[in-house]
Amino acid sequence: MRRQLMDIICCPVCKGDLALTVNKEDKDEIVEGSLRCGKCAFDYPIEDGIPNLLPPEMHKK
Repeated sequence: MRRQLMDIICCPVCKGDLALTVNKEDKDEIVEGSLRCGKCAFDYPIEDGIPNLLPPEMHKK
């Protein structure tokens, strides 16, 4: 995921802002991390450079 996406993505549930946490970065790409919604308090994972923005009820448990 590129950092520039932070300008356009939002929480799929409430449309709130997402806070980025980076665990692993490769040049211009965020490879591992998470996006946290301040309103919903839900973490959306970033794995292999792909943010998983499925609503919480659709995530695997």
